[in-house]
Amino acid sequence: MTQNLKALVLTYKTAPVAVREQVSLTESAVKQLLNFIRDYTATTDVLVVSTCNRTEIYYVAEQDYASEIFKGLSFVKNIDSGFEQHFTTLAGTDAVNHLFEVAIGLDAQVIGDLQISGQVKNAYQWSADENMAGPFLHRLMHTIFFVNKRVVQETSFRDGAASISYAAKEMADDLTAGVREPKILVVGVGEIGQDVCLNLVNTRLQNVTILNRTLDKAEKLAQKCGFKFGGIENLKDEIQKADVVISSVSGNEPLINRELLKDITIFSHKFFIDLSMPRSIEASIEEIPGAIVYNLDDIQEKTNEAVEKRKASIPRIQAIIGEAIGEFEDWSKEMVVSPTIQKLKNTLEKIRQEELARFLKNSKPDEAEKLEEMSRSLMQKILKYPVLQLKAACKRGDAESLTEMLHELFNLERVSEKK
Repeated sequence: MTQNLKALVLTYKTAPVAVREQVSLTESAVKQLLNFIRDYTATTDVLVVSTCNRTEIYYVAEQDYASEIFKGLSFVKNIDSGFEQHFTTLAGTDAVNHLFEVAIGLDAQVIGDLQISGQVKNAYQWSADENMAGPFLHRLMHTIFFVNKRVVQETSFRDGAASISYAAKEMADDLTAGVREPKILVVGVGEIGQDVCLNLVNTRLQNVTILNRTLDKAEKLAQKCGFKFGGIENLKDEIQKADVVISSVSGNEPLINRELLKDITIFSHKFFIDLSMPRSIEASIEEIPGAIVYNLDDIQEKTNEAVEKRKASIPRIQAIIGEAIGEFEDWSKEMVVSPTIQKLKNTLEKIRQEELARFLKNSKPDEAEKLEEMSRSLMQKILKYPVLQLKAACKRGDAESLTEMLHELFNLERVSEKK
């Protein structure tokens, strides 16, 4: 089945932030797209991964359904065509390998970003919720989770702190290097917002205020970090006080815009770091003197010791991925012959039951028990070698001829039809 896996991939490498936010999907939008794909294509095992840096759709099908899926994406997001040119298409082992690299963090904008692993897990859960995760996807995802554990145990790839939120913390530190006790405003306490705050703990940036629509979430995080907190209704006043504003809130329209800032006085510089997708800070506020906006594409990877350690681990990680993909492909090939194995088991079981019934007519209870045990053992031994040969043939890539021979020898199709 691996050869039927296809992927439509749009990332920070192929599309600017404006296009990425255009096709970015929330949980409800992902589920809507999954249902569209189920209703209008003959695909199975569909996974939709959408983060601030990528939107990727994986599906299993013999034919190409890219056109139909793009129509679904256009419908769900209510956007015109044109975004399609930013997607690349992968298939077979290339698609499998890419998903591994995404989930592990090898393909992240900040290498080794831990957030992507959780985002891929969420995408898998959403597929399961909509009954779009079959045996192939279940096996593939659990293989990826196992590889993630090996990466943690066998390499230094997870050592140190390097993520989008960590890069934002370092950028805020750099931007305020000449400011005594700089004031930092963090807006939004989702996964990224929480990570930003946790990264700010035990740094020189301690004058931090957290704002959120749900006040108790801001309060809990503030208590954990030792920062101040408030509701989103205080946004304008807190922006006026802040030297750096870091926003990671979600929404269809920018929360921080020119209208909000029209009465705010900027004495020197005020820095805005937008970690949201779609963007939560209107880019045009840079037209206000002193306002400087940084978005996800502006946050560059910090070449610190942690990142260098992670890069040094890449060859070992790729070897681990290679081993896992090899085992997964063996399993995938065996899936093709599993119906034949099951039919063979059913055929032999039918023969066993018929013969057992004939011999049990005049047998005693203790004899019946022994005959049952003996016949089951005999059937397993007879079945063992054809199954081993089928699995070996799968690895060689010539299982089809052996499958046909078993069907003819045991008349498997006829037995199956009778059942």
